[in-house]
Amino acid sequence: MANRDGILALEWAVSQAVIGQAEVIREIIVALLADGHVLLESLPGLAKTRTVKALAAHLAAEMRRIQFTPDLLPSDITGADVLQQDADGRNQVAFQPGPLFGNLILADEVNRAPAKVQSALLEAMEERQITVGGTTRAMPSLFMVLATQNPIEQEGTYPLPEAQMDRFLMKICLDYPAADDEVAMLGLLRQPAGAQEAATRLSQDELFACRAEVAAIHVSAAVDRYIVDLVNATRKPGDSELARWIQVGASPRGAIALDKAARAHAWLSAADFSSPDDVRAVAHAVLRHRLHLSYDAVADGVTPDAVIDRLLDTVAVPA
Repeated sequence: MANRDGILALEWAVSQAVIGQAEVIREIIVALLADGHVLLESLPGLAKTRTVKALAAHLAAEMRRIQFTPDLLPSDITGADVLQQDADGRNQVAFQPGPLFGNLILADEVNRAPAKVQSALLEAMEERQITVGGTTRAMPSLFMVLATQNPIEQEGTYPLPEAQMDRFLMKICLDYPAADDEVAMLGLLRQPAGAQEAATRLSQDELFACRAEVAAIHVSAAVDRYIVDLVNATRKPGDSELARWIQVGASPRGAIALDKAARAHAWLSAADFSSPDDVRAVAHAVLRHRLHLSYDAVADGVTPDAVIDRLLDTVAVPA
C-alpha cells in the first residue's frame, strides 16, 4: 500500500544516514507507528542523537532537543507564564511554551534530570498534556519522546522511577557497528555538507493514516493469550531458572505494549494479522526495561535479554 511505501522509504532514508543500525531503526519505526515513546541506551558515540535527527529530517515534524542536567527546572522544559507588555504598554501574562512542545523530543541523558523534571516529563508522556500555572495544555497530535541514557555513567545521575520506565513502549540498546559498516560510516561523514538533505518528507497526515491501518490489524484470541502468557510468566514463572532470576515481572502495560508493537511489526511486514512471530520479534525491546532482576541474576551476570530468551523458550507458542 502507498502508506506502507512511505514508511519503508522513511526507514530506508534513516538507514542511509545511520550506518549499521538497521535493527535499531526498525524498532524506532515500530514505536513511531505504535504511537509510543522510546528509551535509547548505549555507550557514548553510537549515533543515538544522529538517529533521532535523521528521523526528524525525513519526517514533517518539529524536533526539539533537551539536554537534561541536574540543575534543570520543570519550567525549563514545559514553559512558563511570563509577564509581557502589549502594544499599548499594558502588562499581561502570556504563556511561553517550552521545548517540550514539539513533535519529536530528544531527551538527551534523561537520567540526569531531578525528580520534579522527570515528573513533568512523565505527565507529558502519559497524559499527552502539560499543566502550568493551573492551566492544562495539550501536546501536539504527533508527540514522541526519544530519551537517551548512558548505562555506565553514574555520577550526577538520577535513576528513572519505575513508573516512568514503564511509560516507554520500548527500550532499545545500541551496540558497536560491524567493521565494514564503520568503514562505510567514515566515507559517509566525508561527503559535502548538505549531501544528505531529505529529498522528500513523510507528512504527519500520512503517518496518522499508517497508524490507523496498524490499529486495524487483526489479532486472534490465540495471539492475545500468547501475549498474556508471556507477561504472566514474568510474574509467576513456572520455570525454576526464571523464578530465580526475576524479582518483579511486567505490568499489564507490558501486555498492551506487546500487542501494539506486534501489530506495527506485522503491518511493516505487509501482513493483515499479528502472529506469535511478530510478538517474539518485539519482545526484547518491549520487556527488557519492565523486568526487575533478582540479586542472584545480577551476581551471575544474567542480562534482561537472556531472561527474555529463556522466557520465549519456555512459554508455549500457539499453533
